[in-house]
Amino acid sequence: MPIVWQQPLPADFAKLPEEELRRRIQSAKAALNHELIILGHHYQQDAVIDFADFTGDSFELSRKAAQQKHARYVVFCGVHFMAESADILTDPHVSVILPDLGAGCSMADMANLDQTLDCWDQLAHACPDQLVVPITYMNSSAAIKAFVGEHGGAVCTSSNCRQVLEWAMDGGAQGKTR
Repeated sequence: MPIVWQQPLPADFAKLPEEELRRRIQSAKAALNHELIILGHHYQQDAVIDFADFTGDSFELSRKAAQQKHARYVVFCGVHFMAESADILTDPHVSVILPDLGAGCSMADMANLDQTLDCWDQLAHACPDQLVVPITYMNSSAAIKAFVGEHGGAVCTSSNCRQVLEWAMDGGAQGKTR
């Protein structure tokens, strides 16, 4: 997902010593208390993980965000699809923040919604009498996840892929068709 512009950090911010940065982050966390949770994906640097309330993989962190009923702000230290997933699963009053709007995932960027729609049309023409159950991997955009859901499909993760594929082969939400 291309980002046109993001507010730059103030110039003096980059010049601050690490201990001052840490103090400011701790102060902000203390001021917001339970209204703020910080999620840190496994691949983040230790300096980021030090402030994370939860660490884990993308799906685990999105689920943790949804469970925090007292939170008003979720800072997701990860990439676009992760923050989008957390935003989908959290309550409407929760603001999900991605600190670096340029943080992307090459896997999530492999297909966009237009390509997905084109592929869907091609499948419909090639297999007009066949049930096609769409499946997308967790590392996909919210737009693709929405398309899959609207067409009776499912989102696959590394931990549920076998069950999702078996479900789809059995006809998905429509039940067994073979």
